[in-house]
Amino acid sequence: MRIGIDLGGTKIEAAVLDAAGHFRFRERVATPQGDYLATLQTIHQLIERAEMALDETCGFVGIGHPGSVNPADGCIRNANSTCLNGQSLQRDLEETLQRPVRLANDADCLALSEAMDGAAYGCSSVFAVILGTGVGGGWFIHGHLQQGPNGLAGEWGHNPLAISSPDEMPGPTCYCGKHGCIEAWLSGPGLVADFQRESHDLAITDALSVVKLAGQGHQAAQQTLNRHTQRLARSLALIINAVDPEAIVLGGGVAQRPNLIADLQAALVAHLFLPAGTPLRTKLSLPMFGDSSGVRGAARLF
Repeated sequence: MRIGIDLGGTKIEAAVLDAAGHFRFRERVATPQGDYLATLQTIHQLIERAEMALDETCGFVGIGHPGSVNPADGCIRNANSTCLNGQSLQRDLEETLQRPVRLANDADCLALSEAMDGAAYGCSSVFAVILGTGVGGGWFIHGHLQQGPNGLAGEWGHNPLAISSPDEMPGPTCYCGKHGCIEAWLSGPGLVADFQRESHDLAITDALSVVKLAGQGHQAAQQTLNRHTQRLARSLALIINAVDPEAIVLGGGVAQRPNLIADLQAALVAHLFLPAGTPLRTKLSLPMFGDSSGVRGAARLF
């Protein structure tokens, strides 16, 4: 039995997988906002309920989380769930749960899940993208998650938006303190902020509402999605030009909008270092396991 926890900005999901990778238990609850101790307790309660429901105990737990672990002190940093930053999440969870815990960035967990038996199965190099409350990335290359000596592998969301036009400079303020980060443009809150700036409609406060408006023929909403696609293409072109992965899997709520893969594939070509007319051979896809792919990867961290 394998237990995984997907610790997100809005939800915490617990899942138990059997040896074949099938779900035996799943539950989601809202993430306690801004409360680190309550977050630890919520994870503890989810695991207790899973083990009670299955009448079975698991000796270890995998956790997918936003941000990264600082190699110097083991503390979380760069998480858009800012109550995690500066906390010794692994140590605190091991004390709370009384068992070994293994951590990985949530996009790493997505990459692991989809490379093992999902949309990127059989690909030797996979870049997984999360477009949600934040923007993250994770690498799975030749059978291993890539971490790097600084613990920053995949943190593409805090690079500047590529090929910024004058009206995109200096760009919106990011929670990290910089301006014009990819995350500030491409996350769910970034997409909503872009719509509000252009339409002056402050009543729309979530990305799904923008998508629904676009589907109803709302011009400003459709233009917002068009800009989002173009900015995403410019940002992913840097990844493809630099590392050339076999597959890119796009997860997170913002990636679920209609026609994203087809629109992105068409937009990417203009920004790649390929001769005109050369087809893109990198496979672009949504996660086979939807928004539960990350928790599947977390369960497989051991």
